[in-house]
Amino acid sequence: MKKNALIMGIVALSFLTISANAQSDTKPVQPAPTDTVNRWNPKNNPAVAEINDKYKDKYVITKPAMTTNDIYPVLGQYESSTNPEAAVITIMLDAENKGIVWITGLPQGKVKAMLRKSPAIYKIPAQKTEDGKDVAEGTAIYDKDTKTLSMIIGKQYNAADPTAAFVPVPEEVTVKTKTVANGKKTKTKNVIAPIKPWIYTGTKVEKAMVIN
Repeated sequence: MKKNALIMGIVALSFLTISANAQSDTKPVQPAPTDTVNRWNPKNNPAVAEINDKYKDKYVITKPAMTTNDIYPVLGQYESSTNPEAAVITIMLDAENKGIVWITGLPQGKVKAMLRKSPAIYKIPAQKTEDGKDVAEGTAIYDKDTKTLSMIIGKQYNAADPTAAFVPVPEEVTVKTKTVANGKKTKTKNVIAPIKPWIYTGTKVEKAMVIN
């Protein structure tokens, strides 16, 4: 009888031990502390802060990608107060050749211009428009700082100095000597007036931003 009681006691003790271990295993895990005040941060390191402060004015800021209008600033619409025959003109990029632009709104018609010096110096080649009009050679220059387009048609493009096309040229004068029957010489003066070029000056129209 005593032996049976001893066995029962051992079984009961074992059961209590297993139950206690099971309860300890199912105890919820405590979450990690969320307080990061005392955690190490490289920005709080005096040496790191000193280095960052030394080079903060030398950081290179990434520039946004250039747009088509940034690369070809001549593109856009222009208004002129000095050319009533071309009060508003538009310059568009050729669909296939980015070195060519088309100028519309001119009395000569739709005119082609070819990029010669970046970003905005163009040669206007002698051409025939879609309307069958003959257009003489010329020059178009856009000044990005003043947003002004200067154009001249009827004067050859000067590759060495494109701006020279806008300098007025005096009329050419030739003198011919003629001998008459009585042996006396007389002089005749022929004034050759060059073809007067067509000159245009316009200001770029800035598109207003729409705010909803």
